[in-house]
Parts: sequence; C-alpha cells; structure tokens
Amino acid sequence: MPTEPEAVQPDESATSSAVTTVNVRPATSAEARDVAAMHASNRTAWDEAAERYEGWFDEAVALIRNGGSNLYLVEHDLIGEIRGRCRRAIHLQCAGGRDTLSLWNLGADEVVGVDFSPRMLALAARLTAATGARARWVEADVLEVPHDLDGTADLLYTGRGAIIWLQDLDRWAAVLQRLLAPGGRLVIFDGHPAEWLFDADEDGRWMLTEYDYFGGPEASKGWAPEYIDHLSVAEDDQSWKFARAWTLGEIVTALLGAGLRLERVTEHPVDWWAGHRDVRPEDRGRVPLSFSIVGTKG
Repeated sequence: MPTEPEAVQPDESATSSAVTTVNVRPATSAEARDVAAMHASNRTAWDEAAERYEGWFDEAVALIRNGGSNLYLVEHDLIGEIRGRCRRAIHLQCAGGRDTLSLWNLGADEVVGVDFSPRMLALAARLTAATGARARWVEADVLEVPHDLDGTADLLYTGRGAIIWLQDLDRWAAVLQRLLAPGGRLVIFDGHPAEWLFDADEDGRWMLTEYDYFGGPEASKGWAPEYIDHLSVAEDDQSWKFARAWTLGEIVTALLGAGLRLERVTEHPVDWWAGHRDVRPEDRGRVPLSFSIVGTKG
C-alpha cells in the first residue's frame, strides 16, 4: 500500500471556504432558500476551478499508471481490503477523477464518478483514456444521481471537502441510502466543521477565529491559495459559490434520518488540505481537523 505523502494534492472534490476576505459574505435569505440556484452557481465556479486541476493532469496520469493512490492512509484504513470484494465503487462529487481511479487501483472492479461539472468530467475521461482504467463518469448534481445506480455501490465513497458544498443534507443522505448495495459500505472522510474556529497566531500557536460555527451558508469568490491559485479568471470576475460548514451533529442526524446504519464516527487531527502548516508541530494534534464516518445500508 502506498505511503502517505507529506502534502497529498487536495481531493478531487475538495477546497475550503477560507478564501480571501474581500469577496466573502453570508448568503442572503433568498439565496439560502434556493438550493438549486446555489448548486448551479457552484457548478459554474467548479468549471472555472477545473483549470487548476488540468494543470495536474500529467502528475495524475503517472500516479494512476504506477498503481498509486491519492487517498490518505486513514482513508485506506476506512475502506479496507476491497480487491475481489468490490464490484462497483461509486465516488460522489468526484471532480477530475484522480481519487476515483485511486479506488480502482485499490481493487474495485469498476469505479463510477459522479459530478456536476462537465469540465471536470472531461478531465476525468482524459485520465481514464490515458490509464486504461475501468471507469464510468456521470454528470449529475449529487442530489439527483440517476436511479440506474440505485443499489449498486459495494463501496460508496465521498471524500475530502465534499460536504461543505451541499445545501440540503437530508436529500444527500437519502441518495446515499438508495445507492448502497445490500452489504455495501459507506465511507466518508472530510473536513471537520470545527476546523474553521481555529487558526495560527504569529508564533504558530492555535488561536480562536471569528468564524461562526452555526453561521449557515456563505457566498464567496476566489479560492484558498493553498488549494487553487492563479486562475486565468480574475477573482472579481469569478462566479459566486456557496459553502456551508454543516455541524457534525447535523451530518450524523441526516445520515441516521435516511435510515443508514453508522458503525463509527471518528474525529482526526489530519490536516487534509494542508491549510494549517503554520501551526507548531507540537500543537497540530490538539484540534480536530477532519472526521470520518463508516456505515452501511439500513
């Protein structure tokens, strides 16, 4: 199994709402009520962001061709041994496909990536053609995954930075329930919503930020430079995107409400997007920066 690099490239669905402050604001009441419009705006923003992923194409091809994985070691542990046991792995919010094809390298017979960005899926298709992976790419909002995939996921994976872009957790959880095959395994590894409450001071010690844990959806332009930087579209000209750091309680409650059976919920100090490198090494294990959930069909 591959070792975890010091700075794994961000997940194919991941980023942060911690962008520059000039173009950040709370969503209006009208915006917050219109889930479809917020997701449509996010789709346009991710089409723009695909430019950065396209710059990683050669690196992604080399990784997959060499049997590598872009997943963290904690994700490998959560997924477990799937070779010969997983006919189909479905990756929701897959973007450019690198993490999806990592599941194929881990042993899934077939992988299916679902995303709403056509430009990201075009990149994923190029990656498939270059590596010979057995993969299918489906263009759809995660809340509207086609029903022909119902009950077919031996492994249902949603990875780093995905949940923050959702605006309806109950509908999302219902999709997870219907996609899982009997005996199938749900694996979630994502950023901890409490992460945004903390940052480093000038001495590298944790300090409390002004972030509102219960603040609801936030609109922003631009991206955290640790993740996506130097797009050809100027920040002021980029599309508004809507993120929401759902509380851990809201996430678990939505999954239970959909009838999913949760085996474990774990919090981790893993800095999944390398956004806290300025924290002193001796302090990095004190704050939950990510969490994981493993479950099955109820």
